[in-house]
Amino acid sequence: IDPRRVYVAGLSAGGAAAAILGVTYPDLYAAIGVHSGLACGAASDVASAFAAMRQGRSAAADRFSIFVPTIVFHGDGDTTVNPVNGDQVMAQAEAAAESRTSVRRGTAPGGIGYTCTVRADGCGCPMSEHWVLHGAGHAWSGGSPDGSYTEPRGPDASSEMLRFFLQQHK
Repeated sequence: IDPRRVYVAGLSAGGAAAAILGVTYPDLYAAIGVHSGLACGAASDVASAFAAMRQGRSAAADRFSIFVPTIVFHGDGDTTVNPVNGDQVMAQAEAAAESRTSVRRGTAPGGIGYTCTVRADGCGCPMSEHWVLHGAGHAWSGGSPDGSYTEPRGPDASSEMLRFFLQQHK
């Protein structure tokens, strides 16, 4: 396996797992994707996980940084995992990064509006992308209408994550 092409992504608890793997094993992953998940260190047990889902991480999570390129999707209408958690994943990813920032807004063909904030390195390679999905809840954006926890009206998170992953160079 080409180590420059190993990625991890997930939704909700899987997104939190991706953030943890990015912090814990930055040498193994070329990039990570977190959809509607928690930042690394946001919780240490079930009670703190539920608290973080409602209101974001504790101050203990501030000691972690993600040193791999990171893409985040989070609906600002998510009532399961507070959208502040997406901001907190991005704060971990951007803590050590010098970058140029650009913001674009749009609407997916299905009607969900979004704001995408991109931080790129000096060569223009995106080091982080934060997609805020306006009005979307706790669901994978762009998923099949036949699936559970999918939002078919949103931008295609799978395609965007793959695009982001393939733009990375290690």
